[in-house]
Amino acid sequence: MNVQPNVRIAVEDINPAGGKTILLLHGWPLNRNMFEYQLHLLPKYDYRCVLMDLRGFGDSDRPSDGYRYNQLARDVNAVVRSLGLTQFTLAGFSLGGAVALRYLSLFPGAPVEKLCLFSAAAPAFIQKYGSPHGMTKMQVDELIRQASSDRPQLIEEFAGLLFAQPHSDAMFSWIKGLCLQASGIATVQTAIAMRDEDLRSDLRKITVPTGIFHGRQDQFCPFAFAQELNRSIANSQLFAFDHSAHGVCYDELDSFNERLVEFLQQK
Repeated sequence: MNVQPNVRIAVEDINPAGGKTILLLHGWPLNRNMFEYQLHLLPKYDYRCVLMDLRGFGDSDRPSDGYRYNQLARDVNAVVRSLGLTQFTLAGFSLGGAVALRYLSLFPGAPVEKLCLFSAAAPAFIQKYGSPHGMTKMQVDELIRQASSDRPQLIEEFAGLLFAQPHSDAMFSWIKGLCLQASGIATVQTAIAMRDEDLRSDLRKITVPTGIFHGRQDQFCPFAFAQELNRSIANSQLFAFDHSAHGVCYDELDSFNERLVEFLQQK
């Protein structure tokens, strides 16, 4: 799907005849395939599942620019408009959660009826005045340097931060494979965006029911992010996972899926 004249975004539409719709946005530096274990479940509840690879990731085009949150949100809007989505749930993991928040802020008339934030990289990914949680700028600068010089090693270390529970070597290999499908440019440029963007002023514009799903053992986007989101988004619920790290949708898979469905089915 073309979102700009020379930028094509990969979109997957599963169970298009479903009575309800959820649009899923992946995290850094993954792609839409990270949601494999939700796609076994959601169509059983009559959900049409729309997934997109953010520019530079997965099967989408890899332009040299356009990786700030505003452009990523405009890409989401182009997909929503092209598919004619109405009254849908928007869900985002990590970077995808940040993009989802900017999308709702930038397009206040968007036909979103619920928002799901999974381990969201928000409100601010690095420590800022008034927001003391997360990495320091120096730590993210080192992450960016590593992405620019030894991306495979960065991915190895990132995969280790995803899990608090034991997983098979094959699972680690799969996750690392998804991450390595990303372009180097997108990996670096979205890390710069996460470092520099600040979503605190966006949060007051969020009015839809919001479910915040976050692991207490998250070392990439600390649990304090979820608590701050819960305090700042008026109509929000916090679903805490005591035994999960950043990969909240893997560490406690059954519990995560059950609570996600619980939130989606709330009137």
